[in-house]
Amino acid sequence: MNSAPLNYTMPPEWARHERTFISWPVRESMVYPDTHSAVCDGYAEIVRAMAEFEPVTVVVNPVDLEAVRKYNFGPQVELLPVEHSDAWLRDNGPTFVKNDKGELAGINWKFNAWGGKYAPWDLDDQVAPRILETFNISRFDAPLVMEGGSIHVDGEGTLITTEECLLNPNRNPELSKEDIEQYLCQYTGVSEIIWLKRGLSGDETDGHVDNIACFAAPGKVIIQVCDDPSDENYEISQENLEILRQATDAQGRKLEIITIQQPPQRMHEDSRLTLSYINFYFVNGGIILPVFGGDAEATDREAAQRLSEAFPNRKIRTVDGMAVITEGGNVHCTTQQMPAAGTA
Repeated sequence: MNSAPLNYTMPPEWARHERTFISWPVRESMVYPDTHSAVCDGYAEIVRAMAEFEPVTVVVNPVDLEAVRKYNFGPQVELLPVEHSDAWLRDNGPTFVKNDKGELAGINWKFNAWGGKYAPWDLDDQVAPRILETFNISRFDAPLVMEGGSIHVDGEGTLITTEECLLNPNRNPELSKEDIEQYLCQYTGVSEIIWLKRGLSGDETDGHVDNIACFAAPGKVIIQVCDDPSDENYEISQENLEILRQATDAQGRKLEIITIQQPPQRMHEDSRLTLSYINFYFVNGGIILPVFGGDAEATDREAAQRLSEAFPNRKIRTVDGMAVITEGGNVHCTTQQMPAAGTA
């Protein structure tokens, strides 16, 4: 199906899920293939944590099925054989939308491996269509290179993103900002876009918003901040904070802003790791929060406390945020939610 969706909107992540999708790591595409076993164990921890709250579908290369079955995930987890080269399903999976009848469809964005950084990506560009075909869900093909980690929505007409990513010439060089806005509104059903400037220092995705800020509820945003003026993230977060303070959402509301202090800076070899508490993931009745341990224990506790206060009816389930971060992302980056059908 090539036409744009009519009367479909992207639900917020906190809306009830039918299931969560996650892809299994592929050794050949990893930045540090020698850590494949440890990274797989990290993914397994995330899968088990999510399965405490809702069904999980793990997208697995057919050749890896037997190895993944040995994790014995239990009845809440199913394995779906789909060939893929990279494991960040947030970015190459479908973005689900619903119409006013509660019927699901999926947006199939174009995927080019974060601006052509990792080749080949032809298999990854076919993951979304394969998932939608498997679950017999209608598909809308969007003429836009876009990764799911670059947007968050509030469910009431507002989308948040960054100029650094969506306006990067390595994604859609032929499109203007106005063109991109039009496509985002057309396919996600929003009417207002809040453009932050930049993402976190060291983020190889060119500034995905899911490491910086997300909606907690309509009219409420959580943003990770830095209080050290010598850190590059200080200027970045101050600039984004000011944009949020000046912004109004699609309903004309000024935003309530919740800040979470970033964890201490960590390096891996010569690269800064993109440590973010904002890269948490909503599950039914809970939140899966990456924490980093060691010198980050104080900020880990503070982040969990801030989220517990913001979401008093959700269980904060922590996982080891260091387990997969050397590959470039964390919990939110690995996941893609499938909203529950129906209008309730």
